[in-house]
Amino acid sequence: MDRRKILVTSALPYVNAGIHLGYMVEALQTDFWVRFQRLRGHDVRYFCGDDTHGAATMLRAEREGRAPEALLDEMKADHVRDLNAFGVVHDHYSSTHTPANEALVGEVWAALRAADCVDEREVAQLYDPEAGMFLADRFVLGGCPRCGATEQYGDNCAECGATYEPSELVDPKSAITGAVPEERSHVHLFVRLEPFHDFLETWTQAPGRMPQETANWLKGTFLADALRDWDISRPAPYFGFEIPDAPGNYFYVWLDAPIGYIAATKEWCDANGESLDDWWRNPDCEIHHFIGKDIAYFHTLFWPAMLKTAGFQLPESVHVHGFLTVNGEKMSKRTGTAVLARTYLDHLSPEYLRYYYASKLSTKVDDIDLNLEEFVQKVNADLVGKVVNLASRTARFVKGEALPAYPTARDGGLFAAGAAAGEEIAAAFEARDTNKAMRLIMALADRANEFVEAQAPWTLKKDESKRDELVEVCAIALNLFRQITVYLAPVLPRFAEESAKLLGIEGETTWSDATVPVEGNVVGKFKHLMERADGEKVEAMLEASRAGWEASEAEAAAAAGAGEALDEEPLEAEITIDDFVKVDLRVAEILEAKSVPKANKLLELTLSLGGNERRTVFAGIKKAYDPEQLVGRLTVLVANLAPRKMKFGVSEGMVLAAGPGDGDLFILSPDSGAKPGQRIR
Repeated sequence: MDRRKILVTSALPYVNAGIHLGYMVEALQTDFWVRFQRLRGHDVRYFCGDDTHGAATMLRAEREGRAPEALLDEMKADHVRDLNAFGVVHDHYSSTHTPANEALVGEVWAALRAADCVDEREVAQLYDPEAGMFLADRFVLGGCPRCGATEQYGDNCAECGATYEPSELVDPKSAITGAVPEERSHVHLFVRLEPFHDFLETWTQAPGRMPQETANWLKGTFLADALRDWDISRPAPYFGFEIPDAPGNYFYVWLDAPIGYIAATKEWCDANGESLDDWWRNPDCEIHHFIGKDIAYFHTLFWPAMLKTAGFQLPESVHVHGFLTVNGEKMSKRTGTAVLARTYLDHLSPEYLRYYYASKLSTKVDDIDLNLEEFVQKVNADLVGKVVNLASRTARFVKGEALPAYPTARDGGLFAAGAAAGEEIAAAFEARDTNKAMRLIMALADRANEFVEAQAPWTLKKDESKRDELVEVCAIALNLFRQITVYLAPVLPRFAEESAKLLGIEGETTWSDATVPVEGNVVGKFKHLMERADGEKVEAMLEASRAGWEASEAEAAAAAGAGEALDEEPLEAEITIDDFVKVDLRVAEILEAKSVPKANKLLELTLSLGGNERRTVFAGIKKAYDPEQLVGRLTVLVANLAPRKMKFGVSEGMVLAAGPGDGDLFILSPDSGAKPGQRIR
């Protein structure tokens, strides 16, 4: 097998927040793959760093009365600490606010200018009159112009994946002060992407470049038409790199952030006597990006255009994963499920989460769910009940003894079968299908446990004349255990290290170790390799998470002034009875209900108002109801709401529902006996 040269990155966590369990999906998926490639003997380097620039950093530093750089240093230390505690270790962890990145940003910018890809023009931009500043995309909130989802940021929709300009939002508001923004003009710089259209279509559609669903989305959503120009500047005040040939303007964070991958590599090369060109201008070096689906647009259109123009190597693959839900719902501060990595680590072993995520991740871009009840059950059943069980039930019988030559005749071909399974397991790891890899490994554990159960070493121990047989049975079980821990090493590195110590194994583990029996090593005293996961500790973690968010929001509210915390709901304006009677509420029967593709919340309802009158309504109740549950039910419709054009069609009214969250909604229904079309008075 040829030794590959591989450069790996995961998306840069934003400096303004702690690492949370959603980001850990990406960090761990990347780490699994990097560790696997190293076990296979390849030359792998893993780079990452903090995404630092933007108005949010500037505003937080101002609020806390300190320089932005002090904030960056503190958050970087926290991020590295938490990632390392989860076993995620980078060859170099940097920041986008470094001299190396500023120099490389200038190099890329000069290349774009030289290629005549840059235009300048006046732009009507949203301006917060209370804050006295133009609003970056992420500081405008409103309704998505495509799917109608509320509280979406001004650059892309977390529900349907649409990208748009902040001015396209429905009912926009400033996320800084809550003020209704004004439109004001300012000169912006744009990179024209349409000249790259043919190149990007060829590059994105290449087999294996990215998940097929991502490639199809790009082709159908963006590449089917002319690519629009990319606004890469932001006016002062802004925390970032000032554009060298446009004073008073700063590079938009999405221009300088991915260049941070190259800058981190440059810093590592300078410290280790290596050449940047060997990694970023070398066709024999594979570059792999691991990202979430919400930033696929930037990594698959803008980024390759920049790399091509500046003469850098293009990525071999962009690996895209879905979002994390907890107990079937979006992470929520209110319920405590928006768990920070540090809060998790205060209560539970990182090995638990590493295994659980590995058991869920596949080649698809589907969201994965952290079901906390299943989490406890899976860890205890698989890791404790199957894997650790192999060692705990046998090692004590041969403590202090050297393992004999492997008794092949007694094991019924189990070790040979496990060795043969190594390439299928490796192929699953290579494809990032750790779900399949874990299933294959646990199947080996099941067969090994069946062997131990049948041989019953605890019974053999009672008969001294069967001592040789006992030793052979234990040697087989411990070798099968070793084989399994080698295969689990990319996911459970600390567990694999401790397991190796039990068998007196020293030195670096390699993938091929799973094909060679351990012979002659002295078995150590068995120590608990993994405690059982405790459901009470999970509940304590959620409670601590909930309390932590409440405290931080109270602190933010106190710092900003009453009613100005970003997450605080504004009080609704009062209305009069005359306003209320204008609302036409009607009884409606749900004739048909179906899911809306690519929308997390929406169901398409066909309603009857009696006679031949039909209405189509898009309702955000997908997480609360299966469509078939709704057919035939009566509900309440706001019948005189103006039709609203959405990406999926025209919504001709609104169905009323109540509840604390997306998954806890209840549609309002009239009493039995009501007839479709009747007005509610």
